[in-house]
Amino acid sequence: MFKRIQLPLQTMNLIVGFMIWVLISSLLPFIKEDIAIPESQLALVTAIPVVLGSVLRVPLGFYANQIGARKIFLLSFILLLFPVYYISIANSLMDLLVGGLFLGIGGAVFSVGVTSLPKYYPKERHGFVNGIYGAGNLGTALSTFAAPMVATKFGWSTTVQLYLVLLAVFIVANFFLGDKKEPKIKTTLSEQIKGVYKNEKLWLVCLFYFITFGSFVAFTVYLPNFLVSNFGLEKVDAGMRTAGFIVFATIMRPIGGWLADRFHSLILLMFVFGVYTVSAMILSFAPSLGWYTFGCLTIAFCAGVGNGVIFKLVPLYFQKQAGIANGIVSMMGGLGGFFPPILLSLLFNITGHYAIGFMALSEVALASLILVVWMYYQEKMALTREELDRAVKGSNFKFRNHNNMKNA
Repeated sequence: MFKRIQLPLQTMNLIVGFMIWVLISSLLPFIKEDIAIPESQLALVTAIPVVLGSVLRVPLGFYANQIGARKIFLLSFILLLFPVYYISIANSLMDLLVGGLFLGIGGAVFSVGVTSLPKYYPKERHGFVNGIYGAGNLGTALSTFAAPMVATKFGWSTTVQLYLVLLAVFIVANFFLGDKKEPKIKTTLSEQIKGVYKNEKLWLVCLFYFITFGSFVAFTVYLPNFLVSNFGLEKVDAGMRTAGFIVFATIMRPIGGWLADRFHSLILLMFVFGVYTVSAMILSFAPSLGWYTFGCLTIAFCAGVGNGVIFKLVPLYFQKQAGIANGIVSMMGGLGGFFPPILLSLLFNITGHYAIGFMALSEVALASLILVVWMYYQEKMALTREELDRAVKGSNFKFRNHNNMKNA
């Protein structure tokens, strides 16, 4: 019974973790009415939870193999009680930065499920299973959609405190329903790192996830305030549009994993980064709200599909070091969400527009497309060499047998 419910339970855990991870960015239009935040610091406030949420993914992915997902989720949710309450009583910028940093624990739990869940399913279903789990990104949509609506009626402080109740429910759920007998993999951290850090595929996959998941996080934390300040939208309207971006990207993630189970992952990534290049270029021309919406939705599509495909590749390339590889790749994806909002704000302060920032995303996506094509042809060449080696060995074997028969 416990094995069957791990996928829905851990997916719900991720939803809750991500709801908390974007708590500040979801409510920032309300918070800044009570707390004076300089315009130059707005991006830092929204991006700061991404820091710890990224770095912690490496140890959480490793220890998910060592002690099991149940204990990691339990400890993470207990620890989150403290920063959530601290933010609910915040009255200064420093309070938001300190509390926001530790909200990162909510984003860090991502590496727990992608390490734990493949143990319960055959290899040919790993893409779809990790895609379903990754749909826990929906938590960011729930917060950006629901939190502003609740805050309109009850205030942002009370809204934050409601998350304490949600955490308490899932602490109880994981205590009773988490799998106590999950298979453990007992290898030291240094052994796992030695097994992956020299592998060029790890760093290429990190780059790809840096872009796909990073852009998802960056748009999630930046859009609510950006739509209000740049297009003059109402706060609830901006929250609903951001939620639409998140939902679309989230729906595409399991579809991306499902496609990766059936088609070549690198060919799918070629398509993803090709569309990314064009979409980011559209955004760089500072279009109208309609064209901006189109550009954002195509990026949501690419981010979702790309995220699903990449976490098919990780267990495929790193079967024995899945915990540490998942942690490193997901950490890089999280960090990919930290830098863009800050870079966009910095470029806006210097140039007065966001064109250079979006064009940089387009160029990085184009470079990734070239690297994916290179990986694809490297793999084809490796397969061709293996087939030639087998053919040569087979010919030599037949030649030796023929000579032996003649000598006999």
